[in-house]
Amino acid sequence: MTQNIYDDASFFEAYSGLERSLKGLDGAPEWPALRARIQDLRGARVLDLGCGFGWFCRWAAEQGADTVLGLDVSENMLTRARASTTDRRIAYRHADLEHVRLGRSGFDLVYSSLVLHYLENLPRLFGEIHGALEEGGDFLFSVEHPLVTAPDRQGWEERHGGPVWPVNDYLQEGARTTDWLAPGVVKQHRTIAGYLNPLLAAGFALVHLDEWGPDTQQVAQRPEWERERHRPPFLLVHARRIG
Repeated sequence: MTQNIYDDASFFEAYSGLERSLKGLDGAPEWPALRARIQDLRGARVLDLGCGFGWFCRWAAEQGADTVLGLDVSENMLTRARASTTDRRIAYRHADLEHVRLGRSGFDLVYSSLVLHYLENLPRLFGEIHGALEEGGDFLFSVEHPLVTAPDRQGWEERHGGPVWPVNDYLQEGARTTDWLAPGVVKQHRTIAGYLNPLLAAGFALVHLDEWGPDTQQVAQRPEWERERHRPPFLLVHARRIG
């Protein structure tokens, strides 16, 4: 089962205080780049994998989606999402993405934000997503960039006090334990190829790849983001089911 750190009370309290938790999509600096990849959602069937507080689900419904389904392993997340949602086109369901079965669901868009780097078996999930999408349907996801999931961050800061973080065993994929909001958070490090090759093997065509970092205007507004220009914090992937 996926590590369900979000149902840990202290972790959830800390996570709830993050800017992206308080402001939703507007608090996520990478959101404009993701939004630019999304086509007209009027009448669409949308699936959000790891829906969290339901911010994207509600946005998709506002854009005219016919139905929106949000899945998450965290009951804390789902409770908050349901409490914040009144639109009957939106449904939330508990699901472990390591084992979820999506079937031939006929979705037009499958979306996932900063979730897949927690999962061990991406090839299985990619196959499920491919089967659940209509032909021509889009799969859009973001993950922590592999340069983030593989650095010797603490060691560099202790030695140099600087924002540039060298990678540690970049080509060695697998579980990495980090202290983020709570000790012992497990994330799965993959190379960029470790994300793309299983995606292509599942039958997807790659539409767009973005090693996202803040632009000059964003840094001018938020000078603390300057450190994020030394290496991209997020990898954004847009794929499409063709055939």
